[in-house]
Amino acid sequence: MPTAIAVTSADMALPPGDDRTMPAAVLADLDSQPLEHSLAAFQVLLDQHGHVVVVYSAAVPKAVERRLHTVRSLLESDRIALFRPDLPPLGLAVLARQLRQLASCDLSPGVLGSAARLLTHYIHAGALLGSVARLDRLPVSLKSHAKSWVPGSQFGVLAHPQPQLVRMGPGVTLPGPEFATSMLVAKGQLQSDWVTATLAPSWKAQGLREAVLPAESQEWWGTGKLIEFASFLPDLSVLYQLVTSVRQNICHWCGIELIGDRCVFCSATSPATPATPASPTTNTASPATAPASAPSASPRYQHQLPAG
Repeated sequence: MPTAIAVTSADMALPPGDDRTMPAAVLADLDSQPLEHSLAAFQVLLDQHGHVVVVYSAAVPKAVERRLHTVRSLLESDRIALFRPDLPPLGLAVLARQLRQLASCDLSPGVLGSAARLLTHYIHAGALLGSVARLDRLPVSLKSHAKSWVPGSQFGVLAHPQPQLVRMGPGVTLPGPEFATSMLVAKGQLQSDWVTATLAPSWKAQGLREAVLPAESQEWWGTGKLIEFASFLPDLSVLYQLVTSVRQNICHWCGIELIGDRCVFCSATSPATPATPASPTTNTASPATAPASAPSASPRYQHQLPAG
């Protein structure tokens, strides 16, 4: 049975990118429902799926995060993984959907869960902001803060993989991925075509779609005047080959299969020192054959997951 990929709100469960993408388990209202309801919801997921990977944002209310850890502790379950990557909300929603895509493949729960850290490296996420006065999750200079108070100022911000901030002007753009990606755009209370007319072409985005702006985005970016974007690998075959090309280990503590040096279920780490991930390519097996067996990985795919 496929591992459940859970999110903490319905707007973090993006529509499926293909007909094989598994539905997300939505754990809504964790901060307002009785604890018994949360325990029951997790128990149902464990009974139905065996393992649960919860992907949640740093912008969720603290009460939600406390509830997640409380439920995991009370259930005394090493089959629940809690993963909070350093991604803004739209990028995190993209990551959750990629995991839902991979959940249909022949990946063990430990490999699927630890694949989240690997796939995070290939997501470029940012936003066009009308103000950076309350942006405290990324380094912002005093000069940029001062300019944000000038009426009409707009800023392009790359939050991941390397934070960068630029003030909007003719021809201004941000450094993008060096491999083929698709782009997702979610519009807030800001009017601009910079993301679709300038950034997407400069990043050579091979697909451009709109999504609903996650409710957590305003909290994460410090303003509702924004247009959030995320560039990602859309093809299941590429995602599958990236994951299966990483050397698999056995967790020395709980015995589950994993990739990388940290188990997402028990948090135990190994002394191995991984190398840098390889660049993805599109010369892979088709999605139709991916779950049946792993595609033959070329040397450029034979890597280990970065530490961290």
